[in-house]
Amino acid sequence: MIVAGVGYRREASADEIERIVRMALGLFDLPVERLDALATESEKATEQAFVEVARRLSVRFVACTVDDLDRVAGRVLTASKLVLAAKGLPSIAEASALVAAGREGRLLGTRVATEHATCAIAIGEGR
Repeated sequence: MIVAGVGYRREASADEIERIVRMALGLFDLPVERLDALATESEKATEQAFVEVARRLSVRFVACTVDDLDRVAGRVLTASKLVLAAKGLPSIAEASALVAAGREGRLLGTRVATEHATCAIAIGEGR
């Protein structure tokens, strides 16, 4: 299973979120057709832009609770001071990807970012 974990600010458009997902997949030479799911923190998982990107890419979306994200916090590769201050977590994108990828999931690399969004790719058996 290939998962794109996404973190984004409220002002991020569906176009920007889709662009960062495609950029992150491209870093690992993964075609978008191989993507199985998009994941993010549960508070943002039902926002229109995120749901629209899942629809455009024909993948399911996974909502991750703060507790889920906290359980994998020690396995993320980068930390955001902004996310740490707001949520008490080092990363939304990387942690979401890890949660959705399952217990044996692993990040392919660090997150990538645009002005309003971040994305990390993980692989695993799924949760």
